[in-house]
Amino acid sequence: MECTVSWTGDAGTRSAMGFVAETGSGHVLMMDGAPDAAKPENGGQNLAARPMETVLAGTGGCTAYDVVLILKRGRHRVERCSVKLTSERAEKDPKVFTKIHMHFTVAGKGIPAAAVERAIALSHETYCSASIMLAKTAEITTSFDLIET
Repeated sequence: MECTVSWTGDAGTRSAMGFVAETGSGHVLMMDGAPDAAKPENGGQNLAARPMETVLAGTGGCTAYDVVLILKRGRHRVERCSVKLTSERAEKDPKVFTKIHMHFTVAGKGIPAAAVERAIALSHETYCSASIMLAKTAEITTSFDLIET
């Protein structure tokens, strides 16, 4: 896996702290820093997600992917799945994630709650590289709602 991240601030763009990531699979992701009122030249313009937001989003995508795949492999009729991540970060640099809570909402026909619970646990204990990596610095908790459709 590879990714090239390039600073766009020297290209005459609106943000002095914008970045474009080009992934090995051929996709592009924009990122921007938070505005800095004290030193505007050191801050972004809030034109795209911040880099740490993309880490959190990627983690959510990784674990949601696992949960859907595990449920589908168990022949459960999954119709929707989302995960809302909330986090806390250290106050001092490096401002690593210290707490992450993931709340899943799974909808489908006849899915047992135990199957959703198992899928979430398997993701976090075995399959989701991102959440397993972040668990080195953050306490990760989960919860879920199951909606019968």
